[in-house]
Amino acid sequence: MGDADRVVSANDRIFGTAGGAVSVIVFALGGATDGTGGADHASCDYQTGNDIEVCASFGAPARVSALFEAELSECSMGGTLCGVSTGEALSRWCAAAISDNALTDFATAPQWAQDGMPDYVNSTEPTDQDADSTGCGMAFISWMLHGGSTLPEIARGLVKLGSAGTFGGLYSALRGGSTNPWTAFLTDVGALSGGVTSDNPFGSAARV
Repeated sequence: MGDADRVVSANDRIFGTAGGAVSVIVFALGGATDGTGGADHASCDYQTGNDIEVCASFGAPARVSALFEAELSECSMGGTLCGVSTGEALSRWCAAAISDNALTDFATAPQWAQDGMPDYVNSTEPTDQDADSTGCGMAFISWMLHGGSTLPEIARGLVKLGSAGTFGGLYSALRGGSTNPWTAFLTDVGALSGGVTSDNPFGSAARV
């Protein structure tokens, strides 16, 4: 509870907007007390989605902060990205950025790599429940951060593109031109000495 104001301030900096009031209940979501119950809310705005439920995490409070930010960031997406793979990847990166990556056990990028690295840079899945599309997004954001982009630039760019936008479109919008980044991204992933073992395979720092 004592960390909530810091999380809200960081979230406002990421999205460049002031969020609204929210109510948060921390409890044994799904019966879990280690954060693995996740978090949820009714919708992705500050009007009908501002009642947030977060799983308790005894002994590891940073996980609670991360789960809170995951839902809070979706409220700041203005209803444009919630429920699609780009928005899910963004919310998870926001959570990682404010918590020093406290939710490593939720990683999906390794699954994407194991499944053959399908291209979700040039397409967006209309779901936030697909590990491959979310994992591709996590690895791509890591790559963009490694290349000099900031998390606020990525977040605001994705919100502007909306649910029909792609990570490829985001790259073009931020870097200029119409260059498709997919080949360069795959080349750099293939050059990783240890492969994709986390949601941040390029070891990028998310500057908030």
